[in-house]
Amino acid sequence: MSIAEIGEFGLIARVVARLDQGTRTLLGPGDDAAVVSAPDGRVVACTDVLVEGRHFRRDWSRASDIGHRAAAANLADIAAMGADPTALLVAFCAPADLEVAWAEELAGGLSDEAALVGASVVGGDMSSSPTLTIAVTALGDLGGREPVVRSGAQPGDVLALAGRTGHAAAGYTILSRGFRTPKILVEAYRRPAVPYAAGPLAARHGATSMIDISDGLLQDLGHLSTASLVAIDVRRDAFTVPDQMRDAATALGVDPYQWLLGGGEDHALAATFPPGVTMPEGWREIGTVHDGSGVTVDRRPWSGSPGWDHFR
Repeated sequence: MSIAEIGEFGLIARVVARLDQGTRTLLGPGDDAAVVSAPDGRVVACTDVLVEGRHFRRDWSRASDIGHRAAAANLADIAAMGADPTALLVAFCAPADLEVAWAEELAGGLSDEAALVGASVVGGDMSSSPTLTIAVTALGDLGGREPVVRSGAQPGDVLALAGRTGHAAAGYTILSRGFRTPKILVEAYRRPAVPYAAGPLAARHGATSMIDISDGLLQDLGHLSTASLVAIDVRRDAFTVPDQMRDAATALGVDPYQWLLGGGEDHALAATFPPGVTMPEGWREIGTVHDGSGVTVDRRPWSGSPGWDHFR
């Protein structure tokens, strides 16, 4: 059955039936707007968009995987502010001949990823479009903490990472070359494993700055460097190339450190901490902050691509 056959409101009814509501939702889908609790009195908000052919391909990923990815891209940004995600709003634009079952499965993926952090999909909008597009807005609560922004890093701080890098980029390269294995790398592209809890934990341990790694580690650290007016140096030996990634890189003729340092969409979190601070669980040191500007690897400019840029 296609969306055209069931109609907008029939699709809404089927999608809403897939969206479980958590304790933070005071009023869920069904009215002109949702109501979400904000105990802190401040709301953290972000948005992200996925366009078919640019951010995902239906022949590469299941609808549920794409739902997980769309939710993760936003929930990770909330965590990178040191906040706890509370709700998602989703705008869904699709061709009329898209199967209803695909849209339902997408909704299930969105809802299931949100549930990992106790959040819910509380509403959104739908429209017909020749290009399948998913736009997600996420809301979060700071729990009485100050937001951890990009501009707080200081010379002498320690650079740390929570989560993994390079896996999604390796999976993307593998799929783009027409292969489907190693599965661990392909699945990392299809559905990221985001260290959500590490964001609020870093905030409680005094992180001076933090960012979600969505476009590539070096690229996103460049945003911290620019905002904080500091230089950031990454230690190459802080990264170990997993065996399956090394084998895939050899087979494809790719430097695996290009994936690890320049690959995005794993949604790891990078943060800076004052010197002497005990590193929170799940975080590991990968570099240092210095006077100056820019990002280096082992105190030298990186010769490869630092990451993704939509308009280059």
